[in-house]
Amino acid sequence: MSALLEIKSSVLRQVQVCPSFRRRAEGEPGSSGADAQEPATRAWKPGDGAEFFAQMRLILKKGEGRQGLPGPEVLLRSSSPAPAEPVDPSRGPRALTQEEVETLYEEALYTVLHRAGTMGPGQVDDQEVLLGYLRQVFGTSPEEHAEAVERGKKAKAPTYALKVSVMRAKNLLAKDPNGFSDPYCMLGILPASDTPREAGPHKEQRFSFRKFSKRGGPLPAKCIQVTEVKSSTLNPVWKEHFLFEIDDVNLDQLHLDIWDHDDDVSVVEACRKLNEVIGLKGMSRYFKQIVKSARANGTAGPTEDHTDDFLGCLNIPVRRDTSMSQRGRSGFQSYLLLLSRLLQFEHRTEEPNSSSWRGELSGPAATVLCLHGAQSDLSALQLAVLHWQVSSRHHQTRTLDYGYLLGLLEDIQTHWEEAASLPREQEEGLADSFSAFSEFGLHLLRQLRSYFPATNSTAVYRLELLLKCLGKLQLFQSSFKICPFETELDVDIAAALKRGNREWYDALLSTLGPREQPGPQRLAGLVKLADAVYEDLQSCYGVYASLFHSIVKVDFFTLTFRQLERLVAEEAWVLTEDLSPKMSVEVAPGLLELYLTLADLQRFWSSVPGRDGRSLALAGIHAPFLPAVKLWLQVLRDQAKWRLQAAVDVDTLEPMDTSSKHSSSAATASLCFSHIQELWVRLAWPDPAQAQGLGTQLSQDLCEAAVFYTELLRKKVDAQPGATGEAVSEPLCTVLNDVELLRKAAGQALRGLVWPEGAAGAADVLPRPLLSCTQALDEDLQREARTVTAHLTSKTVGDIRKYVQHISLSPDSIQNDEAVAPLLKYLDDTLAVLSASLVKENLSRVLEALWELLLQAILQALGANHDVSADFYGRFHFTLEALVSFFHAEGQGLPLESLRDGSYKRLEEELRLHQCSTRECIEQYYLDKLKQRSLEHNRFGRLSVRCHYEAAEQRLAVEVLHAADLLPLDANGLSDPFVIVELGPPHLFPLVRSQRTQVKSRTLHPVYDELFYFSVPAEACRRRGACVLFTVMDHDWLSTNDFAGEAALGLGSIGGVARPLVGGSARAGQPVTLHLRRPRAQVRSALRMLEGRTNKEAQEFVKRLKELEKYMEADP
Repeated sequence: MSALLEIKSSVLRQVQVCPSFRRRAEGEPGSSGADAQEPATRAWKPGDGAEFFAQMRLILKKGEGRQGLPGPEVLLRSSSPAPAEPVDPSRGPRALTQEEVETLYEEALYTVLHRAGTMGPGQVDDQEVLLGYLRQVFGTSPEEHAEAVERGKKAKAPTYALKVSVMRAKNLLAKDPNGFSDPYCMLGILPASDTPREAGPHKEQRFSFRKFSKRGGPLPAKCIQVTEVKSSTLNPVWKEHFLFEIDDVNLDQLHLDIWDHDDDVSVVEACRKLNEVIGLKGMSRYFKQIVKSARANGTAGPTEDHTDDFLGCLNIPVRRDTSMSQRGRSGFQSYLLLLSRLLQFEHRTEEPNSSSWRGELSGPAATVLCLHGAQSDLSALQLAVLHWQVSSRHHQTRTLDYGYLLGLLEDIQTHWEEAASLPREQEEGLADSFSAFSEFGLHLLRQLRSYFPATNSTAVYRLELLLKCLGKLQLFQSSFKICPFETELDVDIAAALKRGNREWYDALLSTLGPREQPGPQRLAGLVKLADAVYEDLQSCYGVYASLFHSIVKVDFFTLTFRQLERLVAEEAWVLTEDLSPKMSVEVAPGLLELYLTLADLQRFWSSVPGRDGRSLALAGIHAPFLPAVKLWLQVLRDQAKWRLQAAVDVDTLEPMDTSSKHSSSAATASLCFSHIQELWVRLAWPDPAQAQGLGTQLSQDLCEAAVFYTELLRKKVDAQPGATGEAVSEPLCTVLNDVELLRKAAGQALRGLVWPEGAAGAADVLPRPLLSCTQALDEDLQREARTVTAHLTSKTVGDIRKYVQHISLSPDSIQNDEAVAPLLKYLDDTLAVLSASLVKENLSRVLEALWELLLQAILQALGANHDVSADFYGRFHFTLEALVSFFHAEGQGLPLESLRDGSYKRLEEELRLHQCSTRECIEQYYLDKLKQRSLEHNRFGRLSVRCHYEAAEQRLAVEVLHAADLLPLDANGLSDPFVIVELGPPHLFPLVRSQRTQVKSRTLHPVYDELFYFSVPAEACRRRGACVLFTVMDHDWLSTNDFAGEAALGLGSIGGVARPLVGGSARAGQPVTLHLRRPRAQVRSALRMLEGRTNKEAQEFVKRLKELEKYMEADP
């Protein structure tokens, strides 16, 4: 059975954690008990408060998304297609007449019929396919198509020219001693009759202008042109362009030589002079003159060989080249009309998502446009301009992808930097297209919220591309001779945004809260209007602002906030002036909700870096809302009371679920308090003085509501019938958990009700009224928890006494662990139930209460048993230590400091005294008096004495000097004090009698100066507990004397006993001031031990003390 000493309750080692709520709980104002006042409101009728708190929850929910600055990842929630943009067919190109259409059709057919060169990748080489495609585009009948084709074939054939661009060469041969060459190119057209034929099936005869010339044959090139010489390089870059007339597009070839220039005189110049006679026949005879002319102008003599080194040559059939232009035809306008026609045909109506079309043309369309552009001799810049003009106009009639339009602008920008400026007429057309597109874009920006909603990522991306297009237009402004914009584009954008903001706001205002309505009806609409403005500003900051600032350098957020904030402020001021004289509970909730949104607007502006809220039109807007806030808080107090009452009424005092140990009403109360605390945080009243008044009242109401809730719980649990034979009450456990949850929730809520105190207030210190309220409520709830704990543990009192009595009645033959085992088993079973039902804090409270009950039960058992054996007290000492180990549970239960304090000390002392002899008990009585002296305060007065031991005379000298501040024990407010001086313990000084001073009448500060001698040996003065006891009495002539106080002085520390006196008289020692006191419990405990003993010495000592005790009054 000794194993029972090691029983450590497993339930004590479980760490109970109070279920955490997502929100901090908060108490609310409410009246207590049945005396609750009926609220003087008509808007909110008495009920369960659920509707009121549901509306308040909606108000708080709006504020959840208004914490901090929004980011695009929060706002962009949809990737659905963007809203359709407005289209206007009238903004497209003008409609062509039937004659113009026929002319354009025949020109397109002519382009295909007289095409030259080989088609590139992705283009169509089949002529019939191209002709059939054009018939579909223009919608002609087969007969009409055949006639038009026939007319095209009979038309005069065009003349052709070949545009050649010599760009660069790489890795040429090094012909000069320095390891480089000085390359240049000589190129020309080989007519079909002079084209070199192949010498064999595998070897092509290599042709060279110079070699051919030296052989004396006719020069085959009808025109020879030469590039510049690039000195000292093997990777020359020329980027030179040439134009050659073509006789036969099917057989003519382009021939190109690359030479290393070794002469000092430019061969290029000689070649150019020779080409002045290119119209003569037999041009080959002049080829040698190219070299001779170069040499003749050089430094070398005519006989020196200064021929250039040959680096390579190349023949390119003209048929392979697609860059063939039709000389003499002006095709800029024709290309524009043809591209517009093809674009309309390609961008078909059945396109599933036309706004994402990027201008991808089919193979036939791309081929026709390529042929027409080449034959019209249009430059890359002209082609880019034409595609932009047509596409930007087409976009205003059928929406295109802005990425495609942006690419067209980038093409123009690229070629604009490389090419010369456009002809004036073409530049005017481009400027007109820029103006039309910017006007269209500004129209879209005016309706930004409709066409580019911030929640649609697709629409926002389209907006980004549109702004980039407008930004590109702004870059061209300085490049035009004819400026397409009257003002800076960013100024126009800002003006369009302002106009759009006002139009959006006016439309919203007319829908939600027109001024024609009465104030109360207009209030609800203005609340919605303010909410819509806040959400719009969130979108402006989180989505739009960065786009406008980074692309077009427009501060959209500041522009919009300033404008909308001023407009909302105007409406709010007008409305509050209208409603102030009519303030009632019907409009108070709406005004509160409106103020919260307006305050959120101010905080939103202030949270942006570099912003100052003092300059806003909303500054000071809180003032007219103060009456409404006060009225609403009164309604809140009453609604909170009704909500708590309804929650307790339906509460079954059972845990909500397996994961929680509190009931439903506690959760409801905590959430209600949480909502109120959140509302106070959102309110954030800016005026410190007004905020203090509101916060103080709200905190007081909150404390009242918390206490009111605990009273409701107590009445609820008292009305429930208790289960018979039940050691632990489950409803009481639940109520105790509810009180603890409420204590934490209310404390957190009160700490959240801080208000600004100006510059003098510390940031982390609660205001004094709030701190006092918090401390008072915590004390009240702690007291309530102790009361419930006492009710809970009271059911165990009978069982505990039964098991303690079992220990006291156990015979000496039973081992101590066997006697204690039933009590430990009972405690273990009881605590298992308590641990499953209580949270950690409450389990500690119950353990402390049970511990105190056990100590009191053991003390009672000791008091009921007298004259028993020492084994009896030894068993209870064993029991006490076993209980300490049980409740400590190796550090998982109660701390040892709390277990070994209070009643434990008294019980341990009594057990120790019961095991002592009578004289040891008497010595302990006097030792306790000596210890008591340092524990008392100056409540009963002071006594000054002087003591020393005269070794020569074998006597103790005690001098009573004076007393001060004695208790007034007579009716006249004074006393007649005298002092009794005696030595103790009596068995150490059996022959010594007590002595007394004279009576000093009517004084509280008597002066005695009396000396007393006691003949005692020094050895007795050194014994344990030896002391001199001074008892101050009030002398009464007609009744018994009154006890005024006592003091004890240990003899072991006085001069002559502890150390011999050296010289000087007996009065040379310093006086000792003793504080008078009344006997305390620890002193009386030794006396009770002696009362239970029957030996003569104990009885005589108790009798003598009893005579003195009858004069003593109870210690207050």
